[in-house]
Amino acid sequence: MTNDKHHTLMESNHSQRSLILASSSVFRKSLLDRLQLEFDIDSPDIDESQHTNESPHDYVSRLSLEKAQAVAPRQSDSLIVASDQCCVLNDRITGKPGNHENAIEQLQASSGNKVSFLTGLCALDTRTGKYYLDVIPFHVHFRNLSLAEIDRYLSAEQPYNCAGSFMAEGLGISLFKKLEGDDPTALVGLPLIRLCEMLREFGHKLP
Repeated sequence: MTNDKHHTLMESNHSQRSLILASSSVFRKSLLDRLQLEFDIDSPDIDESQHTNESPHDYVSRLSLEKAQAVAPRQSDSLIVASDQCCVLNDRITGKPGNHENAIEQLQASSGNKVSFLTGLCALDTRTGKYYLDVIPFHVHFRNLSLAEIDRYLSAEQPYNCAGSFMAEGLGISLFKKLEGDDPTALVGLPLIRLCEMLREFGHKLP
C-alpha cells in the first residue's frame, strides 16, 4: 500500500511540471497546440551559426540541445521542448532565401530532386538535467518545375522566410511529386510522434 501511494504521488508530481516550448516559431506553437497540453513559451537566444565541418545532422542536434539548455536555468522544475530544423540539398544546408530572386534559384535547384529536412528535437527535464535528443528526417521529392510555375508560386505565397523557399502546409504542396517520412509534422518543424514518446518517458501525462 505504501509503495502504491508513493507511486501515485510520483506520477502526480511528474504531471504537474510545467511544459515549456523553447521557440518563438508560430508553426511550432501551432503544432504543440495539437497535443492539447498547457505550455508556456520561452524563446532562447543562442548563436545559430554552423560550425566548421559540422554535418547537417550534428548541427540541428546541437542547436536543439543548446536551445533547451539556454532556457533551462530560468525554468525550474519544468520539461523544456526545443527543436531546430535545416533543409538539405546535395548534402548542403539550404537557408531561407530572403527575397524573390534567391527563392527562384533555390526552387530551380530543387526541381526534380529530393530535398531532405532534418529536425533536431530535445526534451530536457530541468529537475534532473536528463534529456532526450534525436534527429528526425523527412524527404520531399519535387516535380520538374518550369520557371513560370516557380514564379507563380512565389508570387502567390511569398515564402521568403522559409528554408527551401516553400511552405508545405500551404500552396507548396503543389510543387511535390512525393513525400517520404515517418512523421509529417517533422516537415513543419516539430516532430510530434517522437515528442510524445519523449514526454511519456518523463512521465508527462498526455490527454
